[in-house]
Amino acid sequence: MSATRFAIRTHGPACYEFTAEVAAWLRALGAGDGVVTLFVHHTSCSLLIQENADPDVQRDLLAWLERIAPSADHPSMDYLTHRAEGPDDMPAHLKVAILPVSLQVPVAHGRMELGIWQGIYLVEHRARPHLREVAAHFQAG
Repeated sequence: MSATRFAIRTHGPACYEFTAEVAAWLRALGAGDGVVTLFVHHTSCSLLIQENADPDVQRDLLAWLERIAPSADHPSMDYLTHRAEGPDDMPAHLKVAILPVSLQVPVAHGRMELGIWQGIYLVEHRARPHLREVAAHFQAG
């Protein structure tokens, strides 16, 4: 098994694609067949495999998440009590509750078996910049 960590700098809510970085790591490993597992080390951002061809997909996804869990200072969210790190803190945790924090992607001949329009994203749910860390493990099959 081989492992690494990816550092992803964020600048507010967005989908940050890092497919190319994972692919480059697999190439550098000389990976063959197996599976790559990704796991984010934070409770206010998520991982997602999503379309990478049309940026409207990411914009619509973020708008939908904002409708589901708007900022805690929105009147519909007045029931929230966890506000220690600002009005975007608890809504970020709610968004993580419905999106994955880990992914597995099959690898064949050293290449991820993603579909033609699929990319791997870190989805940032917080307003301020962060340095996010994603652990990656490749297990040969």
